Amino acid sequence: MIPPDGYAVAGLPVREFALVALVTAALTFLLTGLVRLFAIRIGAVAYPRTRDVHVVPMPRLGGLAMYLGICGGMLVAHQLPVLRRAFDFALDPVAVLIGGGLIVAIGVLDDRFELDSLTKLAGQTTSAGILVLFGIQWMVLWVPWGGDEGYFGTVLILDQNQGGLLAILLVVTMVNAMNFVDGLDGLASGIGFIAAVATCAFSLHLLDQSGGSVNNYPPILISATLAGACLGFLPHNFQPARIFMGDSGSMLIGLMLATASTTMSGKTTPTEGATNSIALFSPLLVVAAVLFIPLLDLLMAVIRRTRRGESPFSADKMHLHHRLLEIGHSQRRAVLLIYLWAAVIAFGAVSVSLFDAFIVAWGMGIGVLVAVIVSAIPRLRSR
Repeated sequence: MIPPDGYAVAGLPVREFALVALVTAALTFLLTGLVRLFAIRIGAVAYPRTRDVHVVPMPRLGGLAMYLGICGGMLVAHQLPVLRRAFDFALDPVAVLIGGGLIVAIGVLDDRFELDSLTKLAGQTTSAGILVLFGIQWMVLWVPWGGDEGYFGTVLILDQNQGGLLAILLVVTMVNAMNFVDGLDGLASGIGFIAAVATCAFSLHLLDQSGGSVNNYPPILISATLAGACLGFLPHNFQPARIFMGDSGSMLIGLMLATASTTMSGKTTPTEGATNSIALFSPLLVVAAVLFIPLLDLLMAVIRRTRRGESPFSADKMHLHHRLLEIGHSQRRAVLLIYLWAAVIAFGAVSVSLFDAFIVAWGMGIGVLVAVIVSAIPRLRSR
């Protein structure tokens, strides 16, 4: 007998989600070699340009292997009796497969034929619109003003038009942010893995708080399969890389992170009578922290280019990873350093809702201090 919507399942199916993530990682790892040969055969190769860091031609289309691995992971989840509830009570996983398939197809075309920015933007918006049609949208949004006695901030109830537009905006923004940050070997796949694990951990916390409600299964499944895909692709992509994920991979990561964040936070209703402002704010805090590094790079690029009178989509060598290379970091050290910054911010935000805020603040302070010192080492040596 199929339980009703919102049925609470005893215990957390951590082992099942871990199995799905590992299957996705294994499939992605095995398929990447085949996709690499396919990319070379059809000519989907990145030749070095002035703004690029790599100096030899490199096959692309890695995102295709990641998407196929995610499809395999979703299939395994559908066959597991516990995780099948994620498909029975929501269309979110199906929406990710369809919207993600479209955006990967656009990325494959771009990796092969170099599409113009407006065509890619139209495809990204269409993919985001497909997600909204399947019901992935923001229903509630916390804002840090107003509120009654005992509350900090106000929870806004959004209608379908407002929630859908907000979801499309987040997807398109995140897709381009991940596309912009993909400039060094292993950078986008590593950040995607860290962000997906942080999202998965917080979603498991929400699942535990809700008593095992199946409504919280989709964001865990989406982030778990994304983490597995990034992990399986990383050995092929870490410096020295043998294949790039291309726009097909970076845009897929952005779409899935935005989708997991929306299904995790956009439908979370604060407990009635709650007075813990951190509990009210923590879902959006995690979303902001997970997306912080890519969105910061995107925002700086847009401001920098518009001040010069250029298009926000024009290319340059002033991204965060380029700046780290300029001050003396090697490619591997620059990538690992950005990993450190992303992990401190993302897991620090997740820890706020799990542990004492004072202890978390101290831990994040130490992490930030270490990251700042390591970032400044080349300049300190030069002085």
